[in-house]
Amino acid sequence: MTKVKYTRTPYLVIFKEEAQFKDTYGGAEGIVAIEAHHLKPETESDTVVVFMHPIGGGAWLPFVSALAKQGLHVIYANSRYRGIDNALIMEKVALDLGAAIRDAKERLGYKKVILGGWSGGGSLSLFYQAEAENPTVTHTPAGDPLDLTKANLIPADGVAILAAHLSRNLTLTEWMDPSITDETKPYDRDPELNIYDPANPNQPPYSAEYIERYRAAQIARNRRITAWVKDELAKLKAQGKHNHERGFVVQGTMADPRFIDATLEPSDRKPNHCMLGVPEVVNDGPVGLARFSTLRSWLSQWSYDDSQADGLRCAPRVTVPMIVIENSADDACTPSHAARLMAAASNAKSMEHAIIKDANHYYTGQQDKSVEAAILFKDWMQKTFG
Repeated sequence: MTKVKYTRTPYLVIFKEEAQFKDTYGGAEGIVAIEAHHLKPETESDTVVVFMHPIGGGAWLPFVSALAKQGLHVIYANSRYRGIDNALIMEKVALDLGAAIRDAKERLGYKKVILGGWSGGGSLSLFYQAEAENPTVTHTPAGDPLDLTKANLIPADGVAILAAHLSRNLTLTEWMDPSITDETKPYDRDPELNIYDPANPNQPPYSAEYIERYRAAQIARNRRITAWVKDELAKLKAQGKHNHERGFVVQGTMADPRFIDATLEPSDRKPNHCMLGVPEVVNDGPVGLARFSTLRSWLSQWSYDDSQADGLRCAPRVTVPMIVIENSADDACTPSHAARLMAAASNAKSMEHAIIKDANHYYTGQQDKSVEAAILFKDWMQKTFG
């Protein structure tokens, strides 16, 4: 198959922002600069696929370049929180994505924009599109003013959900280790809820009753942390420290039974494995979800009840055409994530669904799988948008 040649141009999108304090390292106060890559094929097009992940880093993903080789114009834009999410505010990420889309239309001249929601970018795309179509957010979950109703976000023309999980708050909760019942003593764990403890009388394959108990305990733990976060913020504000922050550590964030019990949501994924390695090691490793956080960031991106970027709550607000592509050997997103997002997107103008057989989360070592997905994506684009 002939591959289309393309150029890759890195650039910056810069805009002003009024903020009470900086939550990113370096740079001028009041100025936001987001990095982007423009993959422009030799073939002309008035349509561009715009990718953004909350913490970025996907500009060199196999799938991104595979799309360009199929003749699709692509922009991969990193949010201001590139590579680190301990102070990330999802509402600000929506502003970053909005700036990238506006630049694509006003400076680069594209008429149509399709959101490429890869992994954590899936729920971000749903959040952005929901707020662009019918904005409702005026404050962050911490109560800080951030008015998306006045941001003039430009709605995209379509949304693609690609190897995507539900959202950061829901996925973290499903991965949390519920055997931690006291955050001040994270290594004193309830053996009956510790799936990595050989002494746990509950072993794979897990009973439905055990999974129900386990899931309830995960939600309860998330809510305990959220209650503590809100209490700490209230204490700071009571002292007149309205813009002060506190950092904290959350241990035990990779304990989803699905990664060690292959009978739960069966797929082609490898057992006892996740996208970051061996689940038991990742559970307390340095790069686990939400390992390092701040008060406001916890509420915005990790709180089970408070995050406004909850994929299942945002999906019904999206009305444009959608496609969901899942990978059958995905070592991050299990099958129910795609199914639940599709069910929630009940108001989408149209819905397509496809599964890439034996593909892992990143198409690591699977160039043929990324090409297969890119061709499928291109066919959907041509059929839906001409």
